[in-house]
Amino acid sequence: MIAWDPNMELMPEAELKKMQFKLLKTLVYRLYSFSNFYHERMVAHGVHPDDITRLEDVAKLPYMVKSDLRDNYPDKIFTADPEELVRYHVSSGTTGKPTVVGYTKNDLENWTESLARALTSCGVGRGDVVQVAYGYGLFTGGLGLHYGAERIGASVVPASVGNTERQLELMQDLRVTAICCTPSYLVHIGETAKKMGISIKDDTRLKRAILGAEPWSDQMRERIEEEMGIKAYNIYGTSELSGPMFTDCAEQNGIHMWSDIALVEIIDPETGRPVPDGEQGEMVVTILQKEALPIIRYRTGDITSIDHTPCQCGRTHPRIARLSGRVDDMLIIRGINVFPSQVEHALLGIPEVSGNFMIEVDRVGALDHMLVKVELNPEAFSDKINDILDIRRKVGHTLKNMLNVSVDVEISEPGSLPRFEGKAQRVIDRRVL
Repeated sequence: MIAWDPNMELMPEAELKKMQFKLLKTLVYRLYSFSNFYHERMVAHGVHPDDITRLEDVAKLPYMVKSDLRDNYPDKIFTADPEELVRYHVSSGTTGKPTVVGYTKNDLENWTESLARALTSCGVGRGDVVQVAYGYGLFTGGLGLHYGAERIGASVVPASVGNTERQLELMQDLRVTAICCTPSYLVHIGETAKKMGISIKDDTRLKRAILGAEPWSDQMRERIEEEMGIKAYNIYGTSELSGPMFTDCAEQNGIHMWSDIALVEIIDPETGRPVPDGEQGEMVVTILQKEALPIIRYRTGDITSIDHTPCQCGRTHPRIARLSGRVDDMLIIRGINVFPSQVEHALLGIPEVSGNFMIEVDRVGALDHMLVKVELNPEAFSDKINDILDIRRKVGHTLKNMLNVSVDVEISEPGSLPRFEGKAQRVIDRRVL
């Protein structure tokens, strides 16, 4: 096993927890003393830093949610002096105010260090050429991975998103060995390559893909790996936490959450109570060393589980499972909770259709109506109406078994549904709630 920082990545669990508690205690005292936002929150919640006597006492502290960042736009929660800030990133702000994240030099150093460990754990290192096809600019993805890749001695191609034919040309000409992008964009790159007569497997040196920023399934990973002849790794992070920071290792058995950077809890999203290891719930994250925009008990809205057992790779830091959905993009259809990732999971098990789909939700009278638009694979395309109806019935039956709710299915021609260069927008919800 190759590790970027063996002393940290292989640290015994008991020592990791001691370190986490020391960092948590320091953070709580600092914010109680110097942050009006956190001081008022702690007082209102009836908790004092002296009440934090063990790591589990993190549960005594109040939660933070995304609306807190919007309500305190742009920088009312910042604790660093303005002259200490060296960068800002800003979320898309699709609802209400955007969220602004500030960084000190140390914040950027910790972010880069996290990604250096993560990329090394995936097998990326000196001699690799990394094509970063996440967006550069206000979005955190591109720059974070750019600096992480440079830190480990890899060469970086800052391609950003879009201009897919040019992306493929760069991939071939610069002998790219790893690409960082959304999974849906990598699938789009693969489709474009086929149209251009290029085989990712045979005509490029691509070996690895670091994929994230949107939900994707193990079935999609298997399809990508089989069709492109590469290994695909999951990356996790949000702009509030700093950006993409954590990945699978070579074992591909969960995302390592570095204990010196993040303290992770999994809670029941309705009751707020902790759930046991291995049980799914909402992920709550405390970033232990953030200076500019401190984060304590941030409710990410992401649904996952956690595993504290050592990984087969030798790393001792806990791992979270692949995200199964989000609390806030969960659809409730006639009383049933439905995640878009469940639809993707079901469709990728049907060889006649592709993984590209759209969900449209409306209300007909008093009842919810869900339509799933699905693309045929070119091999399954037929001008015989009975063949199409058979596929439609098969998809409808599979989705009902997966979702526990009946949905309508519309079969579309290959390549007819929208493609996305950034995050895939899979859901259109027209209901007036």
